[in-house]
Amino acid sequence: MLEAEDEPLFAERAAGIDIAKAGIEVTIRVPSDTRRGGRQQETRGFRTTRTDLLALADWLRCWQVTKVGMESTGDYWKPVYFLLEAEGLDCVLYHAAQVKALPGRPKTDKLDSVWLAKITERGALPGSFVPPAEIRRLRTHTRYRRHLTQARTAEKQRVEKLLEDAHLKLSSVISDIHGVSGRAMLQAIAAGERNPKTLAQLARGTMRGKIRQLEEALDCAFVTEEHAAVLAMMLATIDYYTARIGELTARIEVLCQPYEHQIAQLDAVPGTGVITAQDVIAESGSPGASPRQGPLRTVLARCPGTRLKQAPGALRVAELASCGCGRQARVRRRRVSGGFGSLPACHARRGRGARRRSPCGSRSATSVPIPGGTGAADRG
Repeated sequence: MLEAEDEPLFAERAAGIDIAKAGIEVTIRVPSDTRRGGRQQETRGFRTTRTDLLALADWLRCWQVTKVGMESTGDYWKPVYFLLEAEGLDCVLYHAAQVKALPGRPKTDKLDSVWLAKITERGALPGSFVPPAEIRRLRTHTRYRRHLTQARTAEKQRVEKLLEDAHLKLSSVISDIHGVSGRAMLQAIAAGERNPKTLAQLARGTMRGKIRQLEEALDCAFVTEEHAAVLAMMLATIDYYTARIGELTARIEVLCQPYEHQIAQLDAVPGTGVITAQDVIAESGSPGASPRQGPLRTVLARCPGTRLKQAPGALRVAELASCGCGRQARVRRRRVSGGFGSLPACHARRGRGARRRSPCGSRSATSVPIPGGTGAADRG
């Protein structure tokens, strides 16, 4: 028989926390005082109030716990994680699906905390990316702005459905019924105007060339008082969302002042604006974040002008490739996993089994200026 030695633990003194809405179960695992190479553990329950969480931090410090692991359970993990982090403890957040995939997981809350403590001391799972406090504040604003923008878009779609119900074909003539001309006509209809010629004269700019089509589309024969009342409510709701979005954007611009250089870099990418750049900064991290813990992934696209794609759970920053052979040739599209990709003609197949390659090589690329210090600047 050969002597076998156990691999060293990732953390000698570790803790695992099973989190629920009102309470948590915490297990600490430390070296045994009586048996060499052995382990001893203790499990306690705490409430999720600030007083109990501070008592938990003191208990962990008394046992000199160096690493605390917990599972991302809804939003309930946030108060526990943020308070322990503020108390100076090294916390690790595990993705719930990864924890569930490991074999041997028990079914009770107390045993769950023991299981998480063992995962933490062995370093069995990588931690999820948790941005620092200043990025979390920015993320709260950008995500809420995104939700309000989606709600405003949904309300605009309801307006179009209401117009169809009233047999008003305004969207068939005006591509954006919530532009200057369309909004003036909608407000007039909500105020009680029913004359198609009067409504059509509210057109502005290039819409003046479609007066005849607008008169036909704005026939208000089927418009009722109920339609007008609901339309007025919808327009007021859209205005409310627009005002709140403007307020959030002003606050976001203040919070993004330390990242103006990175935002300017992202804004230079084709298809990316300032709002998208602010969202990328809020989701990707800040200076000092580890490149391998950030949520950004790099996607190689072999054709300039490839649009940025956002995958579920992670933002994808496209790396735009340019053909070094200098040929501005026809681009054909091909089916790839997750959507369609593009290949320049110098990469296209010519004949059966043959492939003509560009002199610049199959993976030559011009990288997009990924914002430095966002946790993804060194990602390959």
